[in-house]
Amino acid sequence: MIGYEESGFGTKTPIVFLHGVGSDKSVWRPQLDYFGQERRAIAFDYPGYGDSDPAPEGTTRDDYAAAILSALETLDVARAHICGLSLGGVVAIALHQLSPEACATMILADTFAVHPEGRAIYERSLAGSRDLPAMAEARVDFLIAQPADPGVRSHVVETMSRIDPASYRIGAEAVWLADQRERASAIAVPTLVIVGDQDFITPIDLSNELLDLVPDARMQVIPGAGHLTNLERPEAFNGMVGEFILEHD
Repeated sequence: MIGYEESGFGTKTPIVFLHGVGSDKSVWRPQLDYFGQERRAIAFDYPGYGDSDPAPEGTTRDDYAAAILSALETLDVARAHICGLSLGGVVAIALHQLSPEACATMILADTFAVHPEGRAIYERSLAGSRDLPAMAEARVDFLIAQPADPGVRSHVVETMSRIDPASYRIGAEAVWLADQRERASAIAVPTLVIVGDQDFITPIDLSNELLDLVPDARMQVIPGAGHLTNLERPEAFNGMVGEFILEHD
């Protein structure tokens, strides 16, 4: 079983939201509330995260993508706008590779095709997974732009703290060891790349690389946002995504 939360209905193309490695579907509440006013909006947990069944050892980013596709089929969604942040962007690229016909557009937020420091970040993630609450508290002020909204900060810490450590390690491997440059070059749908101007985890250079790789891509930068643009600056994020998907409904 894959955990999900859904909002809205109607005939417009649905939008799907995919979370980062230190998060779960709850990070997308501002987007479910906003986009659910005009269309189906669905946020998923990966295997091992949130309300999903545990992930077997050896689960990969492609397994995450396949699980999302299977859940979409169960929900009778044949085609959707696919919006992923960080690990979610990595999974979105994998999902397109598996089923390009399921993707109306791609929104790749604060993510990358390959991370030049991925191996080092992965090793730090493995070490930190031994005490996720402590790592969450130590990392939160690097993840989000400063000065941070106290509510956003608390949400980030609480969400990361409740992730199963084994599932977190699987997610860390899925994101930080990814090299999907060939897959990104093969994306065949309109793509919006979004990044916060204070994102120190996946900085603007990595979004520029995506912009160069993806044939039909454009990029927008959100001022005053760090790595979690959708949560830190939801009005700006929703406005950019909403305008983009309206062009391609």
